[in-house]
Amino acid sequence: MIRRAVSFEENVTEGARSLESGPADMRVITGTARGKKLKTLEGLEVRPTSDMVKEAIFSIIQFDVPGSSVLDLFAGSGQLGIEALSRGASHCVFVDRSRDAVEIVKDNISHCCFTSCSRLLNMDSLEYLRVSKGGFDIALLDPPYRTGILSEALLKLENCLAPGAIVVCEHERELTLDDTVGRLNVRKRYRYGRIALTVYQMPDEDGAE
Repeated sequence: MIRRAVSFEENVTEGARSLESGPADMRVITGTARGKKLKTLEGLEVRPTSDMVKEAIFSIIQFDVPGSSVLDLFAGSGQLGIEALSRGASHCVFVDRSRDAVEIVKDNISHCCFTSCSRLLNMDSLEYLRVSKGGFDIALLDPPYRTGILSEALLKLENCLAPGAIVVCEHERELTLDDTVGRLNVRKRYRYGRIALTVYQMPDEDGAE
C-alpha cells in the first residue's frame, strides 16, 4: 500500500545521508532473502547502512526480531526493514517522504518476495508518527545527519510502540542522544568508526525493561 503525502523536498530521500559512502552493492545478509541484491537511489549522495553496521544492528536485536512488528522510519532503500523481514519479522511498515525512495523500496520488497508482509507509505516520517496507531515491537531510525530530526522523532515515537519495544537509532558519532526520552531508556550505545548506534527500550507492561 502506498500513500501519497507531503511533497516538499521530494528530490532528497529522508534515508539519504552523505557523511560516509556505503557499499556499491547492497544485499540482504541472512535469512529467507539471503544474498538478494537491493537497489538504492542513483544520482544522489547517499550513505546506505554498511554491512558491518547492519550486522551489528541485527546482532543486538537478533532474539527480538522473529515474529515482531517493525517500523523502518526514514526508510531510504528499505534495507533495514527488509533485513528484519528476512530474519523472521512478521510485518514491516516502511516510511519515506521521497517518491523516488518509495519506488526503490517497492522494487526491493517485491524482489525479496515481502510485498504481502509490508506496508509502504510515502509521507513525512514525523507526520506519520503523529497519526500512527503504532504497536511496533521494533523501530529502526536512520535519518539524515545533523538535522535534529532524530531527536524530534524520538519525542513522537513513544505512542507508536508496544510495551518492551526496542528502538535502534543510527546516527553520526558526535551526536549523543539523551539517556531518557519520555518512557524510552537507553539500553546500550555503540560506535563503529564515524557511525554510532543508540539503542532504547520501552518498559514492559509491568514497568520492567
